[in-house]
Amino acid sequence: MTPEESAGQPKRDALPAEGWAPFSSLTTRVIVIFISLLIFGIGSFTFLSLRWEHSHLLNAARESSQLLLNTIERSIFNSMRIGNTEDVQIILQMVGRTHKLAAVRIFHPQGIVLKSANPLEVGKPVNANDYNLFINNKKEGVYTLPGNGEVLGMIRPIYNQEPCHVCHGHQAHLLGVLDINYSLAETQKKILKTTQIFVVSTVIIIIFLSVAISILMIRLVRRPLNALADKMMLVERGDLSVRMKAGRMDEVGRLIVSFDSMVEKLERAKKELELIHFEQLERADRLASMGEMAAGIAHEIKNPLTGIAGAITIINDDFESADPRREIVNEVLEQIKRLDKTVNDLLFFGKPAPPEPTYADVNDILRKTLWFAAQHRGGKNIEKRLELQEDIPLVFVDPKQIQQVFLNLTLNAVQAMAGGGILTIRTDQVSREDGVWVRIGIADTGPGIPPQILEKIFAPFFTTKAQGTGLGLAICHKLITQHHGTITVRSEDGKGTEFVILLPAVSLGGSETVATPELPVHS
Repeated sequence: MTPEESAGQPKRDALPAEGWAPFSSLTTRVIVIFISLLIFGIGSFTFLSLRWEHSHLLNAARESSQLLLNTIERSIFNSMRIGNTEDVQIILQMVGRTHKLAAVRIFHPQGIVLKSANPLEVGKPVNANDYNLFINNKKEGVYTLPGNGEVLGMIRPIYNQEPCHVCHGHQAHLLGVLDINYSLAETQKKILKTTQIFVVSTVIIIIFLSVAISILMIRLVRRPLNALADKMMLVERGDLSVRMKAGRMDEVGRLIVSFDSMVEKLERAKKELELIHFEQLERADRLASMGEMAAGIAHEIKNPLTGIAGAITIINDDFESADPRREIVNEVLEQIKRLDKTVNDLLFFGKPAPPEPTYADVNDILRKTLWFAAQHRGGKNIEKRLELQEDIPLVFVDPKQIQQVFLNLTLNAVQAMAGGGILTIRTDQVSREDGVWVRIGIADTGPGIPPQILEKIFAPFFTTKAQGTGLGLAICHKLITQHHGTITVRSEDGKGTEFVILLPAVSLGGSETVATPELPVHS
């Protein structure tokens, strides 16, 4: 493969290597779980079936033994009833020729063989297993008999009934015990053959189902998911032209359809963002040019304006106090001051001075600010309330710039209450997960800010005042941001407005706390 071809192939190194971690694959885990469930389920069914089949074969052997035992008992009883005891031995020998019987005998309650299909056993002690059945009052038992393998032993007591009194008298209650040993060799062969058939069939079924499930999982799930993962890697690298074709409408097919829809929307959103970004760059470039031009114009206006103000002041001093022209000159001076403030705002917003921070007490800055604001001609009819926390921590700020922010907000509050009201300035300490903060609130009881313009008040050049520049709050926002703080506003139409400022407090060691402020409500 050429380097160009290899560059076009998605790299799978970012995903876990299945050769090294096979169980990291979802399909592998599902296949293993399915096969385990199959082995458990089919194995359990096979085990129970074998148990049932074994029990069935043993019951069949038990029924055959019971039938033989009943037949021998009736034959012996008929012979002994007529006193022909020699026929008993013949009957036992004839029955003993059956290949399924390993032994058939009659033994005394004391354990001595009285009659047997094997004449060599007569007079000898009976097998210990058979005698234990009699001693323990059991009717049957399975045990291993040397030379015959596993046998089913069954016993039947022979009681001294009335027809037997002729030969055996009335004294003995139990004449003997009829004992047979039914060979289970044929039954064991059947059980072994049945077990082999069940095991082989179970293994074949499990292998067949495992292979079928594996093939289905690989073809229907693993391959489509791997293909989807490859396409998603291409999308992650920025190629939004990739698409997949859903060949079926199952869950995987719907996933592929959703993937294609998502990529299509991402491609469309990317094009829209590129267009918006290009427009914003053009706008930012125009604004930068206009800002430089405005700063230059403001700088050119400031010097002549200062000269005009000085000249007007000299002329004003030449007029007597009762001269009506003096009022006109004072109005000219007032307008020159307003123009000078506008020029200063333009210069500061275009190129703000770097802060000169020091450790400062916010309460002291607020007290000085309120004194300056009280000199405003509209502040005489306003009630001023100071709610300052005395043990407030210090902040690391430029006092002049912060005082400029407080004064601007305070004057805005005073101007908003032209008919009178309450100006409330409060401070307190806020402890949060991201550090300790000093909170400053400046509230008024004016008409409030309409909701439709609340989010625009910090935008440059946005103003609702007839003679405003729209830079006051924008400068406040910039200054607070430079000091790693936040400024937010809360307002209810007709009830008043409150500006809330958060500044990071200074720790006892004298270093500024490292804190991440929350996003402002409107900033």
